[in-house]
Amino acid sequence: MPRVPLRWLAIGIFLLSSSLNYLDRQLLAALAPTLKLEFHLNNAQYGQIQSVFFIVYALVAPFAGWFIDAAGLTLGSSIAVTVWSLAGAATAALSSFSGLLACRTVLGAAEAAGVPSAGKANATYLAPQEFAFGAAMNQISITIGSVAAPLVVAAMSPRWGWRSSFALCGALGLVWVPLWWLVARRLPPERRLKPPLQAKAHSTSPLRDSRLWSMALANALVMTTYALWTNWSTLYFVHERGLTEAQANQHFVWIPPVFAGAGGLVGGWMAYRSIRGGMGAIAARLRVAWISAAVLVATAAVPFMPSDTLAAAAISLSFFWTLTLSANVYALPIDVFGVEHAAFGVAMLTCAFGLMQTAISPLIGAVVDRAGFTPVCVGVAVLPLAGVWLLQATLAREGPTHAGPARGVPAPAVP
Repeated sequence: MPRVPLRWLAIGIFLLSSSLNYLDRQLLAALAPTLKLEFHLNNAQYGQIQSVFFIVYALVAPFAGWFIDAAGLTLGSSIAVTVWSLAGAATAALSSFSGLLACRTVLGAAEAAGVPSAGKANATYLAPQEFAFGAAMNQISITIGSVAAPLVVAAMSPRWGWRSSFALCGALGLVWVPLWWLVARRLPPERRLKPPLQAKAHSTSPLRDSRLWSMALANALVMTTYALWTNWSTLYFVHERGLTEAQANQHFVWIPPVFAGAGGLVGGWMAYRSIRGGMGAIAARLRVAWISAAVLVATAAVPFMPSDTLAAAAISLSFFWTLTLSANVYALPIDVFGVEHAAFGVAMLTCAFGLMQTAISPLIGAVVDRAGFTPVCVGVAVLPLAGVWLLQATLAREGPTHAGPARGVPAPAVP
């Protein structure tokens, strides 16, 4: 068989793992109204569950990147997928709030390896000029998982109960592991496709570079809109629009992630076009970031939409530009530190994203319980602008620390 299709077969298997990662993760949000009744939770307690997941996700992320590098792509990713699949399937057998917290804790720890695994697969099987397309495809796979979660819940929960969704989706991950081992045995990495070794960075570790910490903080601010719509969309339509869980998931909640996937592709294309036109990589990404953050101010208008359909359209617009911005923010560690430290740099952004979710999830729940979603939407609408301003202040006059520009190489978008 031709080499390129075989290499992309390996990438395709990891695109499937990204879809399963987000499918298992988003089941909780899609079933939030039911689980609140089942476990007698208010919105603040639901936010605490999200917080537990993301604090573990954040703290484990840097170690997960190291683990994938140390154990190897096949063994490391197989362990991660197995653990998160078992944690997802075990949720189907829960009968207590403490059990739910325990399963989400294990799920968060294992799923922290998802983004590093996808990045490792791209670095292993793709040539440098193919990284951008690989990252774009990864964003589409994340979108598929996010779209599938509410649809799976809508199809299965009314017939077989909420537990069936967790059981089925957990089992799918266990099927992925032997599938990947079968492919990996027949498709060794093509060493010729490895990018050339780059010059040593000025700093021995990105941790000693203030720009990494600025990028991490900026990412936490930028991704607040992402946190809102991935975790609270179903509850928004139920709480604010008076829909049932089934109506929300069947008719509206699956739509914004579709636009999010398109936004990731558009963000990569906008930066790539500017870079091909002669603009520096960092300058091109900052330009896209400012445009995206400016449009995201419109997130404040979501609660004021006169119909459910227009509300879904406004959420879709917000989600689209969030991913347009995110695709470029997650590329910055490669632009600044080069391929050698790219995985760790992206893991640190993922860590910041998780810590932000840890803090903001119970806060959103408490605000919704007291005042509804309007102050939440207004508040998160301006945070991406603050994040982009921080990037501008930190990176505008900076060049990459490695030899040569990282031209148009977006990292796997979204943690």
